[in-house]
This record gives sequence, C-alpha cells and structure tokens, in this order.
Amino acid sequence: MNSLERAVNKLAKWRTVFAGWQLGTRPKGEPECDAVRDHRELSIILRAEVTAIVTLLIENKIFTAEEWGTALEKEAIQLDKDYEAKFPGFKTHEYGVDIDVKLAQETTKGWKP
Repeated sequence: MNSLERAVNKLAKWRTVFAGWQLGTRPKGEPECDAVRDHRELSIILRAEVTAIVTLLIENKIFTAEEWGTALEKEAIQLDKDYEAKFPGFKTHEYGVDIDVKLAQETTKGWKP
C-alpha cells in the first residue's frame, strides 16, 4: 500500500465516528448504520478530493482563489434556492432554518418520525 492509499484509508476511518454521532453506537452489519458509514466515507473522501483539485487549479493558475470564491458563492445561492423549491415550507437564513409549519406539514408527509 502506498502513502496515498494509507492516507485515504486513515481518513476514511472517520466514517465510524460520524455514523455513531448520527445514529448512536451500532454493530457493523446493521443495514442502516452500514449505509450511513458508506455515505460518510464518500463525503469525507470527496471533500479531500475536491479540495485537492481546487488547490491544484489555483496553484497552476487555471483560476484564482477569488474567481473560485465567486463561482462557489453563485453555486451556493442557486442550490439554496433549489432546495427551497424542493422542500416547500423550509427557508434558510444566516442563523438557521425558518419553517412555515402549514407548508412544511405537507412537504414532510410520509417522512419517518
């Protein structure tokens, strides 16, 4: 195993901590927790990969940190709007989430308690 594989495998171990934080302690092989561990591993590694890509692009002068920041801001604003459309009754602001209870009741119909 090379140093890259060791580093990524070590980083991926955080999946268990995040799964425990989300669901409480559960044994390996329990389907819900295994699914959360798999998803957390994907998110953790994806974050490292994206950060590495952006770092290389900036260092190689493909774009500047400022250009990247502007593009990220634009994408974050659009995704926030997309989520508001997807989940009627929910709207984010700087300090949290506002919920219009009447609209949110319809949106969350069928969600697990």
